[in-house]
Amino acid sequence: MTSNGAGILSPAVELIHRSLFAICLPDESYCWDNARRFSGYAKRLQLVINQFLRLSPDNCSPSLQNVLKGIAGELMKAEETLSAYRHRSKIYVLINCRTLCAALQECSVSIGGWLALLDSTLQDNTDLHKKTADLSRDMKQPQFRVTEHEERVCCTLQKEGQGRPTTKAVQSAIIMDLARALGIDSENHAELAEQIKILKSDLTRSKSVSERRSLMSLEKTFDSWSVEPIIAARSFDFEIEEDTHILPFKNFICPLTKEVMKEPVVLESSQTYERSAIKYWFERCIEDGRDPTCPVTGQVLNSLEQKPNISLAGAIEEWLNRNIDIQIKSAVQHLSDDSPPSAECIERILDNIYLICEEHPSSRYRVRNAGIVVLIAKLLKNSSKNIGSHLISKALMALLSMAKDEESKRQMLEEGITRSAIHSLIGSSDKEREYAVKLLLEFSSDEGYCAKISSEKGALVLLSSLAGNLEYPAISNLAEEILKRMEKVEENVQHLAAAGRFQPLLTRLCHGGANDVRMEMASLVGKMTLSNCGKDQIARQGAKILVEMLSKPEERAPSLKALYNLSTLDDNATILVDSAVFPALTDILFTDTPSDLKELAALILANVVSQPGHWELASADKEGNSMQSETIICSLLRLLYVGSPKCQVAILQILIGIASSPQASESVADHIKSGDGITAVITFLQHPEVGHRIYACRLTRILSEKLGLVLADELKLSNKLQLFKDKLLDNECNDGEKSEAACVLANLPLSGDEVKTVLGADIVRWTVTALKEQRHSSGLRSSRPASSMMEGLLGLLLHYARSHDPAILNMIQEYRLLTIFCKQLSYSSLPRVKQRAALGLKYLSESGRILAADSDSEPPPPNGFCLCLATISGRGPKIPAECPFHNAPCEEDSQFCLLKGNCIKPLLDILGDEDTNVQIAAVEALSTLVSDNSYSLKGAIDELQQLGVIDDVMTLFIEVRPGELQEKAIWLVERALRVESQTQRQSLNQALVRALVDAFKHGNANAKRHAQEALTNLRQISGVGGKNSNQSRGGRR
Repeated sequence: MTSNGAGILSPAVELIHRSLFAICLPDESYCWDNARRFSGYAKRLQLVINQFLRLSPDNCSPSLQNVLKGIAGELMKAEETLSAYRHRSKIYVLINCRTLCAALQECSVSIGGWLALLDSTLQDNTDLHKKTADLSRDMKQPQFRVTEHEERVCCTLQKEGQGRPTTKAVQSAIIMDLARALGIDSENHAELAEQIKILKSDLTRSKSVSERRSLMSLEKTFDSWSVEPIIAARSFDFEIEEDTHILPFKNFICPLTKEVMKEPVVLESSQTYERSAIKYWFERCIEDGRDPTCPVTGQVLNSLEQKPNISLAGAIEEWLNRNIDIQIKSAVQHLSDDSPPSAECIERILDNIYLICEEHPSSRYRVRNAGIVVLIAKLLKNSSKNIGSHLISKALMALLSMAKDEESKRQMLEEGITRSAIHSLIGSSDKEREYAVKLLLEFSSDEGYCAKISSEKGALVLLSSLAGNLEYPAISNLAEEILKRMEKVEENVQHLAAAGRFQPLLTRLCHGGANDVRMEMASLVGKMTLSNCGKDQIARQGAKILVEMLSKPEERAPSLKALYNLSTLDDNATILVDSAVFPALTDILFTDTPSDLKELAALILANVVSQPGHWELASADKEGNSMQSETIICSLLRLLYVGSPKCQVAILQILIGIASSPQASESVADHIKSGDGITAVITFLQHPEVGHRIYACRLTRILSEKLGLVLADELKLSNKLQLFKDKLLDNECNDGEKSEAACVLANLPLSGDEVKTVLGADIVRWTVTALKEQRHSSGLRSSRPASSMMEGLLGLLLHYARSHDPAILNMIQEYRLLTIFCKQLSYSSLPRVKQRAALGLKYLSESGRILAADSDSEPPPPNGFCLCLATISGRGPKIPAECPFHNAPCEEDSQFCLLKGNCIKPLLDILGDEDTNVQIAAVEALSTLVSDNSYSLKGAIDELQQLGVIDDVMTLFIEVRPGELQEKAIWLVERALRVESQTQRQSLNQALVRALVDAFKHGNANAKRHAQEALTNLRQISGVGGKNSNQSRGGRR
């Protein structure tokens, strides 16, 4: 070759030589047939290239250059592929065997084509021409292929990488197949682990998802397969004789599961496997579309026949029985020992007993006959606190497996295992609770055992609790299944109902058919202590049938008891009314029936009518009369005279309920009055039984709100007015009676003389003390009795506040009633209390104005009218400044002056109260500060303006609708607008003008008159024509 030619060819030739040097290695350098075959082609190519370069050194045509460049390029590709065969993991080659084989095939065909082009230039050299042609032909038709075994393993690894579920047997077969393809002994764990490690390194930078999945699946399969299972001949942590500890023979172990075979079968390859294991492997082969093979030999099987290995099975059975006997004997020995074994030893014993019973069910009788059931029961009874929840769950697990033997189950019940299982329902671990429920479920398969479980204390309550706990659905479903089984047993109905499972009871009550069944179920409802939820459920489903039972005399007693129990829940009143309970009850109450039934009927009625709003429109008897009708009221009053003591108390309760209803109170009060019921009621005020007195007093209090004058006359006539005062002052009288007595006296119209003679100083002193005690004891909480007491106490003080008697005025000053009323405005959240407190301030302020007027016509006292009670000492006290509202000196702590008593701000605060009656009382109290006297009007209005009263009242008047509150507010507004300064301030207040116009159009007569006068004053100031309305009053101030 000339220097010029060599210079042109040298790059391509250099690449060819370099690639051939890397490829042409000894055959032993390659582990794979395809790589060795290509290496052989490369060696022949090396000879052809070398000979060609020696014979044609000057041939440098462009076509020759292209041929050499093409061969160089293909050799570089082949070098890269062969590098994978040499340096990558064998498993990597298997996974990519198709790709690698195809790459070599492509390179070989391409090089063969280039050689054909080269051969066309070698016609003169016969020997080289023949070598080149032969090599070209061979490389164009290469024999690179993936073997059936490699194809099978590659397919398996890729499909396993898809994450499909597998079994231990399939995993073992896969590893055996892989080891065979790699030329490794399947028992050589280290070599297999090394290959997987190399594969993991090879795929570190791989972006192929399928390769990474195959790696993960292979690692998981290898880890699972490499774990050696514990052979059935397990040893305890205690000493036994060495010659009795028998390990299994190797041929007892299944190659796939690595465990002692239970059902050994032989294939046509003469290999023995566990039947289930080889079955799984065959199913996987068929699923993958490959021929089933023998996992150990790799032989493709022509037949899938599995012949039982009878002789081997017999040998295994004999070996198992001997080992089971050894384990049972050792377990009995250590569980019976006086000194208890260690926790680890107990755990191993329980695990082995469980495995014996689960894996060899026919041996359960041997476990039972050895006394294991009794020993485990003893362990749970005596050592449950010491062994812990983990071992208890193990013991329950062993018992659960043994309970599948009926005789063992009977022994467990005799030994009280049910009690232990029930106790474990509240165990500290989920496993303990789970196995306890499973054991009880096993017991509940028999009706007799169901009764045994339900009779155990707390069993049904705990099971119901677990059934309703959705946090643990598995346990919840099991508990629910147990309860459903128990519901089928008649004896369990009462126990289930006591645990809150009422459906069996309701089913028998509503659909039981036989009268005795219904009566029995009704009796259960009547005597059970029910939760509110239970009462609601039973009432919704069973109220109608219970009411129907009232029509049959023999069924009345249990039905009445059940209805009474249900009626104690207020929310059930509507359900009972809708079930037409009233006519059935009144029929029993007003006809000739035993007294005990009358008492129950009356008590049910009392419970139903205790809450207003749902019974007033219902028919109370067969004629359609309502509970508040005259017919029913008169019938109740007649029964009040002749009924038993318990019935009388219930009748009083009924009258209290219907008289308390806002819809019925007026008519009920009239019917009681016309039926001479007041006389009947007050006869019970001094009854020897506390219940009669309390309910009579409460009914009297309710009637006093509607029939105050009639009731007062009746009480005076019967000399029972003093009785209520005595109740208040009696320390032995309970708070309920005192509260009712205070309200009765507060509601009765008493004259000034009666206030002095009946109530006197004793009651005012007691009332003031009781108010202080009520405020300290109730705090921020206000119960119904406490609220009633507060209303009654303030009502009593109102009697004193209304009086102008000098002796009572002295009591007012002494006990500082104005201060007490004022404090109640701030302390109390009760509308009635605030209303009465505001009225008390109104009455005291009116008394103050009267006293001020009297002081104008008489010589003034030393320190003004408010000092009439002061003690005169050697030096006279300082005379207070003149009060702008009384035009007389008022001392700082006057009990008749709202200004000096600091009552105006609290009254302003309640102007915005939600209760209209409270607002009216506040306006009335503030109105007492203003008089019609033109001289004092301006000063009073100016003072009220400074205190913010005028603006607040104006705002209130603008916002209110026509009614009593508007009438009270417009009176004060009109008085304020008589003062010129106010008319000037409000002349442009269009909201006020619109409110006045609205009052003029829609208000009552008084409101219209005051609105007209107020509008006249405003028009005069604003320049609108009209006569000066104040000219007749002597001018504007």
